[in-house]
Amino acid sequence: MQNHADKQEQVLSQITERNIEGRDFSGCDLSGIDLRGIDLSKINFRGADLRSANFSGAILTGANLREANLQQVNFCDADLSQADLTQANLCGACLWRVQLSGSKLWGASLCNADLREANLSAAQLIEASLVEANLVRANLTNAKLCGSVLVEANFNQANLTGADLKWANLMAANFSEANLENANFKNAKLYETIMPDGTIRVDIRR
Repeated sequence: MQNHADKQEQVLSQITERNIEGRDFSGCDLSGIDLRGIDLSKINFRGADLRSANFSGAILTGANLREANLQQVNFCDADLSQADLTQANLCGACLWRVQLSGSKLWGASLCNADLREANLSAAQLIEASLVEANLVRANLTNAKLCGSVLVEANFNQANLTGADLKWANLMAANFSEANLENANFKNAKLYETIMPDGTIRVDIRR
């Protein structure tokens, strides 16, 4: 039986070949693999185990990462624009300055994820979990966060212009100095939520 190290070496050899677009690594155990700075556009990692992998600076535009285990993964400065991360597990992942514009994150888990300065413009985070996520100075313009769990998430200085937060749970979330112009908070739970002007909303729905 092929061991973990040999499997990763085989994957790396395939990835470094030309014309890797659309290659299928779905369901593979690639935990801890180092893919820094590599162009992985439209690659298929659906359901793969990529825990603690290093994708810093990598290009994953249009990649399929549905249901992948991405806990503690390093995506710092990576480009995941238009990627599919539906129901992916990104808990504790480093997504600092990552490009996630137009990406699909329906039902994804991003608890304790570092999303500082991330570009999530027009991203679909419907029913996603971002409990205690760090979104300081993140760009969430026109992002879809309907029904998401954002308990204790930090949106300090973030841009949420036109964001859709209907039915979201915003208990103890921090929006200090954030831009909420035209954001939709209909039926959102705002309990002990810190607003841009520093005031605290207590159990208000609208």
